[in-house]
Amino acid sequence: MNKELIISPRSESVRDELEDAPGWSSYAAELRRVLGSAIDKNGADFLEIGDLLVSRPLPGGYLSLRNGVEVHPLQAIDLVEGMAAGRGPYCRLSMPGRLQIESGWDGAVHLYTTRAVAADLAGIHGQGVILQWRDGAPEPTEISKSVDAVADESFWATVAEVSERFTLLCERWAYGAYGCRWFRVTRENTAELARLMRPRSLVCMAIEPDVQPRPEVLEDDFTAFVAPLLPGELSYRAYPGGADTLSEVTGEGFSLMLADRVMGDWCAVVPDTDGVNRAQWESPGDP
Repeated sequence: MNKELIISPRSESVRDELEDAPGWSSYAAELRRVLGSAIDKNGADFLEIGDLLVSRPLPGGYLSLRNGVEVHPLQAIDLVEGMAAGRGPYCRLSMPGRLQIESGWDGAVHLYTTRAVAADLAGIHGQGVILQWRDGAPEPTEISKSVDAVADESFWATVAEVSERFTLLCERWAYGAYGCRWFRVTRENTAELARLMRPRSLVCMAIEPDVQPRPEVLEDDFTAFVAPLLPGELSYRAYPGGADTLSEVTGEGFSLMLADRVMGDWCAVVPDTDGVNRAQWESPGDP
């Protein structure tokens, strides 16, 4: 892929107000038409989800979204429209080696494809959209400290051994405040939790962590929990960027807190069903 198409609104009000602008529906229709043509020219029956970001609970129709999941072209176009509108969820959609679609700013969408497909699309135009072609390839994902360990049978056997102590597990299946699940692990439920983990998720463990509320925890990313922490899935709320006061957290019914940085000591990536790890995650611990 060496050609980039930037699709953006021609209307300034659409760029500023997105779907609240009177002209949004017209832009969205033209955006969908261009995307449909690009997907059709590439012969894509499915596009793969990657770099999923979930900043709010997933809508009902998107509950199955995960990294590595393949979606039909119509659902892919719906996702791109939602990203352009500023609603999310956000992700990268790709047909490896032929097509990649990402959201930009102010309602814009970036589409990467081959020179041959770009030539087929060169004549496309629209009144409410600005279409800019340029040479360019998708930027590679930069990870300074990647997680290389795999959550295999050996990993879970070790989890079972340590789980006789107070142990918390976080399954991060997407970036963002709503992209994870938390569990209290015990020897009795380790096998069940291993089956629940989704391919390409990042699994991180904390053994005997300090979860008592402390003012210093507020200064960085942390997760708050409802007491007591019983075995199984836990109720939680993520606080990316921290919080101002302890009362802000405890007033919502969350009486226990854990700094996210402590979860970087023991992490592994859940492989695909064939046992191969195709996901890239950066360690959530201190650099």
